[in-house]
Amino acid sequence: MSAMQWYSYKIERVVLHFNRYDWHFYFFIIPILVYYFSGIYFVYYFYILLIPTLILWQRKLDKKLVFTARIKRFFGFLALAVIFQDTLCFSSSKCAIYGIILPLFFSYLASYLFEKILFYDYKRKALAKLDSNKNLKIIAITASYGKTSIKNFLYEVLLSKYRVYKTPRSVNTLAGIIKDINENLSNDLDFYIVEAGARQKGDIDEIAKFINPHIAIVGQIGEQHLEYFKSLENIRNTKMELLNSNRLEKSFIHNSANVKPDKNMTIYAEKIKNIEADLSGINFLFLLNNEDINFHTKLLGSFNANNLEVVILVALYLGIDIENIKKSLENLQGVEHRLQKIEANGKIIIDDSFNGNLEGMLSSYDLVSTYNGRRVIVTPGIVESSEEANIKLAKKIDEIFDLTIITGKTNLKILNKYISRSEKLILKDKDNLQNILANHTSAGDLILFSNDAPTFM
Repeated sequence: MSAMQWYSYKIERVVLHFNRYDWHFYFFIIPILVYYFSGIYFVYYFYILLIPTLILWQRKLDKKLVFTARIKRFFGFLALAVIFQDTLCFSSSKCAIYGIILPLFFSYLASYLFEKILFYDYKRKALAKLDSNKNLKIIAITASYGKTSIKNFLYEVLLSKYRVYKTPRSVNTLAGIIKDINENLSNDLDFYIVEAGARQKGDIDEIAKFINPHIAIVGQIGEQHLEYFKSLENIRNTKMELLNSNRLEKSFIHNSANVKPDKNMTIYAEKIKNIEADLSGINFLFLLNNEDINFHTKLLGSFNANNLEVVILVALYLGIDIENIKKSLENLQGVEHRLQKIEANGKIIIDDSFNGNLEGMLSSYDLVSTYNGRRVIVTPGIVESSEEANIKLAKKIDEIFDLTIITGKTNLKILNKYISRSEKLILKDKDNLQNILANHTSAGDLILFSNDAPTFM
């Protein structure tokens, strides 16, 4: 159930896309084999080896099992299945051959069906709530990367004139959006900004047809989640599903989508120039009516200028004047864990742990390269991307950083091979990170946390 929760309760992802198959072997396959072939000795294995090992494993996880209502229901079904099977075993010892397989199968099936019924009921209520708010305009945002930043920046700018609400944190699945609508969406709003994510073809389409956005934003498209989509073309086609709304008024599409614009579509990433980014913020020029207008923001990272371009375009479309937009951008605060600057004990810490795409990570390295002191990076590389992308990343790390602390096993081989100049430390246990940093960094160092991968990666 921990694995199911990590992978959004998708059994096919747990089976086909799990990053630590050794855990399947140690905690699922071996226990089942021991159960069936060790006879009465299974009890010794269970209490002396398996349970203590599971406890130690669970303590080291940075994403522990959360006992949500769904998880509690699953274990409730499992308890009923075990009781039912044990009752049968009193009348026939042959039932023991089904062991733990039958209760697991039954509880998974019962849980799946029950959650489906609940989901459709929640979906119906959310749809009714949206339909009852006739004046509400919905803005939907998707991208391979940058969608959460665009959502937060646009929200702050629109607040200068409108009543606005956005999906919280990184909520971007249909189930999460439905839950947000039912629990948090009020009836006195002008705009609802919705982030839409995908792991497979049809995910965005399902969201688009449910919320029917009036404005669609498709941000930069790249190789994020290439493992699931297999090709960049599949990623592009999936992101473009956001336009499948029967009340779409306007769309803003990044030029990486390579689409032919129509009268209701604006292609962006062409109006920004002269980008200057350092540890104090970003300056850039925005072309409006053949005039270059200077913008400044405290945000870090040149790639954020790209995100701000579409924010400016949407704000202008919605009737916010350029001076109010400039003022809003000057006061923008960085998104938590995305190039968030912190100063502690004489060290500069840049928390970019939620940035997991090649372009964004390379841009953050260029930003760090402007710092004159010693540079330290803590990273697992890029998760759910190509080997080529990680090789490119490793070579850039080797150019810029004096110390590289590699976390996670996913890209360890590649990073270890292509980082040669920079001093390297391999962190096998993330619990030791604080001690490693205390012993290998000092005042005046800049430490960049670049992406983060949970232990199951």
